[in-house]
Amino acid sequence: MSKDLVVILTALNLEYQAVRRKLTDPQVHRHERGTRFEVGTVRGASCRVALGLTNKGNHSAAVIAERAIQEFSPVAVLFVGVAGALWDSARLGDVVMATHVYAYHGGTSEDDGLKARPRVWEAAHGISQLGSHLARMNDWADDTPVHGSAPQVRFGAIAAGEVVQNSNISAEARWIRHHYNDALAIEMEAAGVAQAGHLNGAPVAIIRGISDRADGTKSSANDRDWQPRAAANAAAFATRLAVELVGEQEQTAMSRADRARTADGLEEHVSNTAHNSTVGIMAGSVTGSSVYLNARPKVTSPADLVTELDGFREHLQRHHVEGTLDNDTYREALAELGFARRAAGEKTPEAPTRATMALKRLRGLVAEAPELVGKLAPLVVAAGDLS
Repeated sequence: MSKDLVVILTALNLEYQAVRRKLTDPQVHRHERGTRFEVGTVRGASCRVALGLTNKGNHSAAVIAERAIQEFSPVAVLFVGVAGALWDSARLGDVVMATHVYAYHGGTSEDDGLKARPRVWEAAHGISQLGSHLARMNDWADDTPVHGSAPQVRFGAIAAGEVVQNSNISAEARWIRHHYNDALAIEMEAAGVAQAGHLNGAPVAIIRGISDRADGTKSSANDRDWQPRAAANAAAFATRLAVELVGEQEQTAMSRADRARTADGLEEHVSNTAHNSTVGIMAGSVTGSSVYLNARPKVTSPADLVTELDGFREHLQRHHVEGTLDNDTYREALAELGFARRAAGEKTPEAPTRATMALKRLRGLVAEAPELVGKLAPLVVAAGDLS
C-alpha cells in the first residue's frame, strides 16, 4: 500500500478541476495503457493525491477505478463530483457522503411491473467514521459562503444508474423514489467505483455535492451556477478526508514500528537472561493450552522475503495434509502465496505493496489456523517495511 497516497476520481472536467485546484505541483502519470493521472500534494499537507478522470457512467468508472487501484495501491479511493438530490433534506450546495450505494438498474420485469433487484455496497466502516467526525468538526469548507448558509455534510444512500434523471413524475422517477426512498442523491458512477473497490479490497468513499434536484428543474443556467459550487464543496470535503486518511495511516505505521522495536527489545532480553534460567516467550498465537512461537524473521531484502515465503509454503502443505485447510482454501492460499512471491521478486516500486496486499488476503484465508496466522503476521509486516 502507498501509505501517503489517495486516489481521487471524477467524471466531469469541472469536477476534476475543482480537485486539481487543491493540489500543488501536479505531475502527469501515464498508465501503460494510456490512461493519464496527475499526482500532486494537497496544499499545506503531506498527503499525495492521484487524480483521474473516468467520464460518465458506471462501466467507465469501474474500469478506471480498477486501473487506478492496481497502479497506485492507494490508502483509499474517493469518487468526487456533483449529483442530483432526490429529497429536500439535502440542499443545493450540500455534500452527501454515501453510507451505501445502490446499483438501481438491477431488476426483473414481470406482468405486474418492474421489481427491484439492486446490488448494494456499504461504505468502509473506518472511512464512514472519519467522515462523520469531520462533519461534526464542521471546519472543512473553504470560505464563508457569499450566498446562503454554509454547506452541510449529509450521510445516506446514493443511487447510481445509467441515465440522467431530471423528472419528478416520469414512470422511472416514481419507481426510483418508491423503491429507493432512503437514497439522498442520484448519479451515474458510484456503483462502478464501489464494485472495483470491493473486488480489490480498497476502501471507497463516494462524495457528492448537490447541484440540482433531479425533478425537472435542472437547466443549463442553473448548472452554470450550482455545478461549480457543488463541485468545489465536494472537493473541499474530499481533500480534507484524504489528508486525515493519510494521517491515520502514518500513525498506524508509527505504532507498528514501536511494536517491532518492543519485540526486538524483548527478544534481546530473553537472549541476555537465558543463562540465568530466565525464559521469556514471544507468542505468535495462543489457542487453549497450545502456544505457537512466532520468531520474527530477519527480512532486509526482497530475496529474504522470497526465502521466508518458500518456507511458509511447507507449513501450508503440512496443514493441508493434516486436514486443517480444506482443498479449496489450500488452492486459494497457494495462489495468493504465489502472487506474493512473484511480487516480492519484482524490481519495481509497487512490488512490496502488491506482495503485502496478497499476504493480507492470504492471512484472511488461513484465519482458522492460528499457527499459520502467527507465522504469517511478521511476514506481512516485513513486506510492508520493504515498500
